[in-house]
Amino acid sequence: MLNWWYNVDMDKNFRVRVVCGFGLFFVALAAMYTFDAVPFKILFGVFAIIAGIELLSFFKKVAHFKNAILAIIEIAFLVYGSMFIAQVGVVEIWYIIFGVCGYDIFAYLCGKILGGKIIKKHRPFPKISKNKTWEGTILGLAISVGLVFILTTALGRADYIYLLCGPLALMGDLFESYLKRQFKVKDSNEIVIKNKFFEKLEVLVGGTEGHGGYLDRIDSTAFAATVLLILTAIFC
Repeated sequence: MLNWWYNVDMDKNFRVRVVCGFGLFFVALAAMYTFDAVPFKILFGVFAIIAGIELLSFFKKVAHFKNAILAIIEIAFLVYGSMFIAQVGVVEIWYIIFGVCGYDIFAYLCGKILGGKIIKKHRPFPKISKNKTWEGTILGLAISVGLVFILTTALGRADYIYLLCGPLALMGDLFESYLKRQFKVKDSNEIVIKNKFFEKLEVLVGGTEGHGGYLDRIDSTAFAATVLLILTAIFC
């Protein structure tokens, strides 16, 4: 097991991702159990603001009308996603964490372990996100839906709309990948991290060179929360 952890063939930022992910999880967990999750909501809002700054920095590299429209849409996800997180209760936030983070984590891990070993010929999104695999995508979605379903069942609630968190997380991730391709940016912090202030700030989310920053951390959550905001406004 330790050999797998230190295997040089693994993604060079794999350990950064794991340590950062668990660190943020425990911070979020602590914030969830204090003052009705208000610290968590504030933390998410701060992340969204920094993510917006990262996004606007893309224009230093490529700027034209189509990209401006895409950036406006992404900023809308950050704004409305933050609004949804701010208004819901602790249980609903747990649904989002289980659904979105469940997809992100298990799609990544299953893709690393099983990617290309079962379905070898094709990738699901070669033009948008070429590193995604069928195995990672399918298992990530299945586990995400399963986790949310188990949570709703354990709580005795019928909040089945949150079963969409996993699929919405995938869509949000794909939209951000498409956005970065249009701007010719590899990681969301690629430009701002060159500034000394942001270089220190990005370390908090493991945003070192070659590893994404704040936008890459919350793109899926912001998209999912925005769609959930619309759906709950219509049907609830």
